[in-house]
Formats: sequence, C-alpha cells, structure tokens
Amino acid sequence: MSETCNHSCGSCSANCSSRTEPSSLLEAPHRLSRIKKVIGVVSGKGGVGKSSVTAMLAVLANRMGLVSGVLDADITGPSIPKLFGVTEKALADKNGILPVLSETGIKLISVNLLLDNPTDPVLWRGPIVGGVVKQFWKDVIWGDVDVLFLDMPPGTGDVALTTFQSIPLDGIILVTSPQELVSMIVSKAVKMAEMMNIPILGLIENLSYVECPDCGKKIAVFGESHVEEIAQQHNLNVLAKLPIDPALAAACDGGSIEGYPAAALESTADLIAGWEKPVKQ
Repeated sequence: MSETCNHSCGSCSANCSSRTEPSSLLEAPHRLSRIKKVIGVVSGKGGVGKSSVTAMLAVLANRMGLVSGVLDADITGPSIPKLFGVTEKALADKNGILPVLSETGIKLISVNLLLDNPTDPVLWRGPIVGGVVKQFWKDVIWGDVDVLFLDMPPGTGDVALTTFQSIPLDGIILVTSPQELVSMIVSKAVKMAEMMNIPILGLIENLSYVECPDCGKKIAVFGESHVEEIAQQHNLNVLAKLPIDPALAAACDGGSIEGYPAAALESTADLIAGWEKPVKQ
C-alpha cells in the first residue's frame, strides 16, 4: 500500500494487498472458444415458454447466416435437446467437451446430452448445479460462435445468480405471459438484472392470445396483457407478443423447431444481431 493511499479502491489501478473492492467473478470460456456475443433468455417463473423462445431465436440467428449455439443452463429442467430432436450424446476429447450439432448446425450443450437416460431426474443441490453451468461455459469447446444463447433456469435463485456472476452476458431477454401474478415475478427478474448491471434488450410476452381460425379474432386466454405496464415501469421495450400456436407446440413435441417459421421473432433476432453491450461511463 502506498503512503499516499486514500483507501478509495474504485479510483485506483494498483493491485495491492489492501484492496477492498471485490474482484470479478467472471470466468473465461474455453481457450478454443471464440464467442462474440452471449445473450441470456430469462423468465421469472417456469412454464412461460422460455426454452422455446431460446430455441427459436437460435434458429433465426442461424438462418441469418450467424453461427449460433445454445447453452442449456436449466440443469434440472432441460428441454433444448427435445426441441431440436437431438438424441446423440455429447463427446469429449483431451481438450474438452464437444457440443452436439443440430440438423442445421446449431451448437448445443445440455445435461440431457450427458445423461444415460434423458428422463432421469437431476437430484443435485444448488452449488453443484451452478458448477455444471460454469463447466458448460469453461469446458465446452464452442469454437467460433457469433451468438451463444443461454436458456436460463427460471426465477432469481442461486443458479441464476451464479450464471449472472460467472458468464459475461452481453444482455438478457425476459420472457413472460399475460397473468398478473407473472407480472409481479417478472418485476423481480428485471430488478435482479438491474442490480447485476446486465442490460435488458426487452420483454417478450408468450401465450399472449389465441387467434380464431374462422374469424381471426384474438382471444386473451390467460387474461388481459400487462406487459406494456411492466415495460413502462422499467423503461423497457416490448419485443414481441407471441400467440398460442398449435403448430409451434407440434414442432416442439416433434423435435422439429428448426422447421418452424418463427416470423414473430424476426425483429428480435435482428436486434440481437446488431446488439452491442453498452459501455459503462
């Protein structure tokens, strides 16, 4: 410590033993990974279609000519392999774990690509689950990736916190549904991201309505939308309102998400392609 030290670590670049400012917890990716952009897809609770939105965004990025990948960070509820119809197991060599490629070349890693039986439950406590997420970031050889999507675990618990602290996210997208209860929970997720200084690209409301095939009338099955109110409260953009679509449900169940048009998310994919994390002033 210098004799002139004023104990203001935030304005000092010296690396001394008296430093009180906490060091960064961010982990570096595998040495053979070159990932340009990391986007997290988050929800305040489960069951709102977060994983299907993640998959569709990865598919749209791939269609734009970008190299995309999905890190399935929802360790206890992995669904990414099912959505893409991938059943082969992830392999490893002396350098690390190799992601599995989907039919159109999207790079995937999920705990279900490592388990002998995909229906076996993952009965691990929080620290172990968080450690697996970090391994998927550090030990998987992603190679060249333009956009890596993280299918985050729902909620604001221990694993979400570990992910936010360990992986250098360029931004997150929040997925919600119309119920008022979900609105309250989404506000918690928004506040968590703000506390962690992670930029929010915007909100996507899933299950927003169903469209009558005969007359075209939009029916709010889960009640009136509150997403505009939430967005206004937190100064965020509403990126899309996705309908309940039987064709999407069939694509998810059949493992053919790569064949689904996902036109309602094209503008969001364009936003992600041009997104640059704001520089701290």
